[in-house]
Amino acid sequence: MRCMLFYYFIYFIQICLLASLTVYFRKKPDLYLRLFPLFLLITDIVEVVGSYQALHHGTNVNMYNVFSIFEFCFYFFCLTQIIQNKKAKIVILVLSALYLLFALYDILFGQKSTFNSLAYSIGAVFIVAICIYYFFELFQLPHAQNLLRQPAFWICTGLLFFFTCTYPIFGLANFYAHAPRVIINNVGAILSFLNASLYSSFTIAFLCGIKTRKSTS
Repeated sequence: MRCMLFYYFIYFIQICLLASLTVYFRKKPDLYLRLFPLFLLITDIVEVVGSYQALHHGTNVNMYNVFSIFEFCFYFFCLTQIIQNKKAKIVILVLSALYLLFALYDILFGQKSTFNSLAYSIGAVFIVAICIYYFFELFQLPHAQNLLRQPAFWICTGLLFFFTCTYPIFGLANFYAHAPRVIINNVGAILSFLNASLYSSFTIAFLCGIKTRKSTS
């Protein structure tokens, strides 16, 4: 029962998935927003299966290695849709292509039986750098915007916070794989909190654009 507490973030994914369906009720939502529900559905399935395997002493490393590549590529795609500068878009596309090639090589010929910590670290650095550039673009806007009503703001905020915090954790994942149980439990609790924070940001992103009618007397 104690181990199950580490996987409470799955409920945040499922709530986020339900919230993401609201994009289909908007007028002409961006492509990356329309694809988010499918991504969250796949994420939910992977996390449920991965949690079941972990609780029953199964191995889920290979599944998470493949999923992490898919996850990073999807986030790269979303950021190319969010970033406005055309040259920056091209740079992100090139980086995502190079990352995909390296990550596939890493799981096939490098870290085949362990978590692909190196590929994760590189992907996390790319995501953080792109999100920082997004905020740099915001400062360059000629007019003020209500960022709290912008889905892109909440998505980039969630990604920036999550990958900044998980970079040192997953980057050293293979070093503390055989660490004392108390350390592993503490790391698991931290990761659960970070995942819950990420999907909470995504949930706000989907709900912040909903327009409510003001009642008139």
